[in-house]
Amino acid sequence: MSGLLSADLPEEYLELARTVRAFATEVVAPVAHHHDQTHTFPYEVVAQMGEMGLFGLPFPEEHGGMGGDYLALCVALEELGRVDQSVAITLEAGVSLGAMPVFRFGTDEQKQRWLPDLTAGRALGAFGLTEPGAGTDAGGTRTTAVRDGDEWVINGSKQFITNSGTDITTLITVTAVTSELDGKRRISSILVPADTPGVLVEPAYDKVGWNASDTHPLTFTDVRVPVENLLGEEGRGYANFLRILDEGRIAIAALAVGAAQGCVDESIRYAGEREAFGRPIGANQAVAFRIARMEARAHTARLAYLDAARLLLAGKPFKKQAAIAKMVASEAAMDNARDATQVFGGYGFMNEFTVARHYRDSKILEIGEGTTEVQLMLIARELGLPG
Repeated sequence: MSGLLSADLPEEYLELARTVRAFATEVVAPVAHHHDQTHTFPYEVVAQMGEMGLFGLPFPEEHGGMGGDYLALCVALEELGRVDQSVAITLEAGVSLGAMPVFRFGTDEQKQRWLPDLTAGRALGAFGLTEPGAGTDAGGTRTTAVRDGDEWVINGSKQFITNSGTDITTLITVTAVTSELDGKRRISSILVPADTPGVLVEPAYDKVGWNASDTHPLTFTDVRVPVENLLGEEGRGYANFLRILDEGRIAIAALAVGAAQGCVDESIRYAGEREAFGRPIGANQAVAFRIARMEARAHTARLAYLDAARLLLAGKPFKKQAAIAKMVASEAAMDNARDATQVFGGYGFMNEFTVARHYRDSKILEIGEGTTEVQLMLIARELGLPG
């Protein structure tokens, strides 16, 4: 047996994995190609995920959550990522970038206002961090929030923002420069209701992959929100979002492992069914060894994200392990997608096959939530190397 169900995990996580796998197989997979080809958001799937409690997995019941933990979220993401990365990233971003900042840094009033709908999947939140001139260098943020009496006035633009333009998007957490200290810009996080005047959701991107995931640029023009919409301490937005990204890298790693495992599963099935020269192609050592290497990548990457998640849950430092997991898993997803496409031959180049979608979808895993180069930088820094 391969995959998450063979992992050494407590039974409650394995039961969750079985439940989400069945949902992914019976509900998500049959409509994945349609939403990918039509570039439509899978509202019906998201609604069912909300009813299952997936958006509330790592949150306490007092906020409408399921009382689980971050590892439970990762388990769900791996199983969804096996069949449809767009659906998986919708959940990952909705939890890690939408609801988690409010849970980690919000006031009691902010939590009471926003979390019940976000954790139930009735609403989605977005995290407005990346800008046209500030991606990896997020400290180069140009969006500003100026205090005017009892309001913040926000001006600027954001790009590549997931879950920012759906019909159920209700909240955007915006990072903005609120002041300067000793010549350095102080970045804060501010909660902006999506229907606030001055918030413009620009047309959706025409992407290579993740076509059923909602992604837009955002423009903020004299957007006014109350001063109490400040999330956390003023000037701590940069530090706070770094914590959010560290956690998010574990979740992205789990999603990537799902994609890598999905490529293994599809290749095993196809190699057993497809015949050439009178026997299944899986009987050929070249194909068998290729699939064996794919399984080794997925297994190794899974161990990496499980290790990082366990450190997080234990309250121990996990930055290095999260970076390792994200890098190893994203590379495994990309490499396995390439190899799976080769196993499928001409069929692997046809979009109706899952491996073709994984081939297009997986590249962004090496870019989003910190590029591979950023992960290497973080790992080197944690090792104490100079620079």
